Amino acid sequence: MKIYFCGSIGGGRQDAHLYGRLIKKLEKYGTVLTTHVGDLHVIENEKDMTDKEIHDRDVSWLEQADAVVAEVTQTSMGVGYEIGRAIGMKKPVLCVFRPDTGKEVSAMVGGCDDGKSVIFKRYKEEEIDGIFAEFFKSL
Repeated sequence: MKIYFCGSIGGGRQDAHLYGRLIKKLEKYGTVLTTHVGDLHVIENEKDMTDKEIHDRDVSWLEQADAVVAEVTQTSMGVGYEIGRAIGMKKPVLCVFRPDTGKEVSAMVGGCDDGKSVIFKRYKEEEIDGIFAEFFKSL
């Protein structure tokens, strides 16, 4: 299974360490195409790439993916775009959000849960193993 993981890069890197931990957990279920999202130096490492090159690379990975997992606590236009594209491609999508941060989730993300192909879960980090297991079992 190929997994596309979404997390904020340009919108803020406050959760970069968390993304790395989530990616490690996702590797139990398949190949994570976007491990760079958990890389603390991703912005520096991609500084020689144009926006178009990054977009085209990421959309290509999205097309290859069997499933998409998006950590949506940190507001990110890019993550929202990826979720929308994934839904348009009819990819199964899991969006996870940590309400204990005091942040609000966009209604467009929180409301997209259809109970089958798009799932939205509020979580605490200690709950993520069970959420991932349930999502991947349903595929």
